[in-house]
Amino acid sequence: MTETVAIIPARYGSKRFPGKVLADIHGKPLIQHVYERVSLSSAVSSIAVATDDERIAQAVEKFGGRFIMTSPDHKSGTDRIVEASKITGGDVIVNVQGDEPLIEPSVIDAVVEKLAHDEEIVCSTAAFPCNDKEMYHDPNAVKVVVDLKGRALYFSRSPLPFYRDSDFPKAYIHVGIYCFRRDFLDIYSGLTPSTLETTEKLEQLRILENGYMIGVAVTEHAAIGVDTMEDLGKVKRLMK
Repeated sequence: MTETVAIIPARYGSKRFPGKVLADIHGKPLIQHVYERVSLSSAVSSIAVATDDERIAQAVEKFGGRFIMTSPDHKSGTDRIVEASKITGGDVIVNVQGDEPLIEPSVIDAVVEKLAHDEEIVCSTAAFPCNDKEMYHDPNAVKVVVDLKGRALYFSRSPLPFYRDSDFPKAYIHVGIYCFRRDFLDIYSGLTPSTLETTEKLEQLRILENGYMIGVAVTEHAAIGVDTMEDLGKVKRLMK
């Protein structure tokens, strides 16, 4: 039986909102809400928070969660996942963003299922249809185009694809959740940052640029991350 482990990378030093994973949302730290949402996934066997900060570790321990201390030198969440996965074990590793307290358990299930049903992909992720012109042109909303088999062709901060003959195209916005085959994580950790990755500041492009395939599960659920105090207020209103 395949063991699927969810790892939530969580660091304190966010540039725009330091300590955001510990921000209070209706009596609980943000990271606890993420942890509890992940626990509702039927595909996940176990959960761990990967952090480099004792304050986060203490918060996780307080609500009864599992944490793993990792190096403070990691440049990306995926690099932190690689280190933590050596401790958690598991055949499949799901990287769930630590700043999405409204993550839908069904999205987690969908990316795990996508990986399970396509043996040629090394990881899977998610996307949702974009019906908002402003979002389509927003560089912070990452666009993804997929092939007929549901595999990613490219991710970009630019409007993608470009439609010459229509005012508003059919587009997909990437959701920052990743599901990896355990053996690929060892390969990933040996890949150097690629040209496209450093250009767009999108680490998933390292996988594509090295010739590996990423599956994309299309969902109706948009990602709502917390990057600013304004985002936190929005999430509080939605959860209330």
